[in-house]
Amino acid sequence: MKALTFLFTSLVAVSAAAEPISLEGRRELMLDDYLIEKMQGAALKLHRPEAQYVALVCDAEWEGNTSGYFSLFQDGDLFRCYYRGSHHGEEGGKPSHSGVTCYAESRDGITWTKPKLGLFEFRGSKENNIVHMGDGCGTFAPFLDSNPNCPPESRFKALATMGNDVERKKNPALQAYQSADGLHWKLMRDKPVITAGSFDSQNTAHYDNARGEYRAYWRYFTGGYTDERGWKPKGVRAIRTATSKDFLTWENHANLDYGKDAPEVQLYTNATRPYARAPHLMLGFPTRYQPKHSQVEPVFMSSRDRVNFKRWEEALIPITAPKDRDGNRSNYMTCGMLFLPGKPSELSVYASEAYYAGPGSRIRRFSFRVDGFVSATAKQGELLTKALTFAGTKLNLNLVSRGESRVEILDEAGKPVPGFTAEDCQPLKGDFVDQAVSWKGGDLSKLAGKTVQLRFVLSDADLFALQFFP
Repeated sequence: MKALTFLFTSLVAVSAAAEPISLEGRRELMLDDYLIEKMQGAALKLHRPEAQYVALVCDAEWEGNTSGYFSLFQDGDLFRCYYRGSHHGEEGGKPSHSGVTCYAESRDGITWTKPKLGLFEFRGSKENNIVHMGDGCGTFAPFLDSNPNCPPESRFKALATMGNDVERKKNPALQAYQSADGLHWKLMRDKPVITAGSFDSQNTAHYDNARGEYRAYWRYFTGGYTDERGWKPKGVRAIRTATSKDFLTWENHANLDYGKDAPEVQLYTNATRPYARAPHLMLGFPTRYQPKHSQVEPVFMSSRDRVNFKRWEEALIPITAPKDRDGNRSNYMTCGMLFLPGKPSELSVYASEAYYAGPGSRIRRFSFRVDGFVSATAKQGELLTKALTFAGTKLNLNLVSRGESRVEILDEAGKPVPGFTAEDCQPLKGDFVDQAVSWKGGDLSKLAGKTVQLRFVLSDADLFALQFFP
């Protein structure tokens, strides 16, 4: 332990005497430097999800090779999926039919079915899974409203563009829709609810339980337009956000910011949602557009205030992933993160492929380790947290440690707490999603509410998350 003690001394020397972070029992992920005072021999590392299998193929005659903009979420023991049905098969790349909104469902998130809803007629038949036709079908993105005061008739909501493609370009706007059952939809009002943007993309919204308000993310162009009709955009594709108390009046409009050193890139979609296990954190899987070859690739971003994001520049799902992702606009991330039954330590996301190929585009399931987006990783290194307070009696970690890693607790003066030093810590070696740390000093009740720092001694390890529990 002598070498570790020397390294620890160099870390503690730079510890700032700032107001401690109040963690209470909140789960924190290693997404950014929010908790980190200093790292030595360690760094934050982005993790890519693991490719699984094709989940849904859009090969019906009302779907096709440009089906896309998938929105997925859980509703009780049912998983729901909404997407645009579209096909470009005519000469010159023209659509073969007007776009429609389609619906699929699943009990396990693995096998998806397309129920014959009998709601809308397509080429003489209602034997289809079409859930919406007309305005907004190209961008219809429903969600399940978790607002505790939501009336039954608007249990499901969606934002969608107003008018057909020509009308949308002349007067870009979003309208608000509602549904009691997720299948029968109607406008909440005729007047549009958001007009400042471009919107020709997947425009997402959700209820933010951590803040008690609705939030929307949509597409705009950084330079506006060269004419009032919106036919000639300037600048690059980017993301804008706003909040609402009633889903009709939107305020606090803001453009997402990634920091002064972030390169300017084109972001086509946003796929942004709160993370269920830590709802104060906002996670996004925006699709970066590469104009040279019209290729797209998802990247990862996270935020604590919903406007300022840390964005990773490496592709989360590269165009070299399993197959059919390197074509024109073939590699979008869908909107939605699902926890599937029987997979407690896994998080499922989905991404598109075979866009413009044929006969239909499709989505493939990918899996993350739960909380496993970013880790503090080290062969032999240390991480020192900022000063913090907590509530609880034990510290649980999401950690993969191939060597023997340890945790030490420091007091307000930056000195190791007797009974909770690195030497007093039971070594951690293995793959743990929710592992309690043990010290000779016993539980943490005597330290709860006091200002402390955590010193992680990492041995060939990845630290993903931490949380204090009762």
